[in-house]
Amino acid sequence: MKALTYHGARDVRVEEVPDPILVQPDDIILKVTATAICGSDLHLYRGKIPQVHDGDILGHEFMGIVQETGSGVTAVRKGDRVVVPFVIACGECFHCRLAEFSACETTNTGKGAAMNQKGIRPPAALFGYSHLYGGIPGGQAEYVRVPQANVGPLVIPDGLSDEQVLFLSDILPTGYQAVINAGIGPGSTVAIFGAGPVGLMSAACARMLGAEIIYMVDELQYRLDFAREAYGIVPINMSQVDDPAELIISQTQGRGVDASIDAVGFEAKGSTT
Repeated sequence: MKALTYHGARDVRVEEVPDPILVQPDDIILKVTATAICGSDLHLYRGKIPQVHDGDILGHEFMGIVQETGSGVTAVRKGDRVVVPFVIACGECFHCRLAEFSACETTNTGKGAAMNQKGIRPPAALFGYSHLYGGIPGGQAEYVRVPQANVGPLVIPDGLSDEQVLFLSDILPTGYQAVINAGIGPGSTVAIFGAGPVGLMSAACARMLGAEIIYMVDELQYRLDFAREAYGIVPINMSQVDDPAELIISQTQGRGVDASIDAVGFEAKGSTT
């Protein structure tokens, strides 16, 4: 099959690689029908993430049609169209029982990215995201093995196109979780820093949950224009406003907003990493 493989910083290639096979009874083999490039993939591409090996298959935002199922798979069947989440979780460990799937204790054979790990267990395995997170081949390929298929894959009903549901794999839940963690609800005010995909998904979810005022800070006017048109945000262009926080405070009777969301993070402009 063809797959997108890593060969060093700024060197990725579409190559012929072996087709995946079932390894565990709860594996499935998925024929990929749609995949996306995440901002996190750019960290890999630029060589910012350690323990990415030559030939590793990238990609963690994907969906497709179930081609083959292991003997222990009960949640999906051959022919189902499914979206697969970034995180690989067992569904049974301490954290999974708390619905903290990204902290699954059993799926990751790597060490995770904690700098001062002490004795804490690594987080869940991730598709296509270095051997820190298990070295699991990713979904920017024609086919992919999906472990823990009774837990992760979400069956998509007929009538919804791939383009309508693909973002359920990662980028939309990322923005949604930020809004939930921030406690956004009817009448809330929120400031979102960064108008990239995570920021846009956060704005969409904040509006869906009833936020009254959504400030969005970025320096790219075209992104702010899109967010204003799509989600009714109040745009603040940081290249034109010296102190966005001061402006927000001045427009909220000196109180500020109910919550702020950082949708910039790693490799922010001016960052040394």
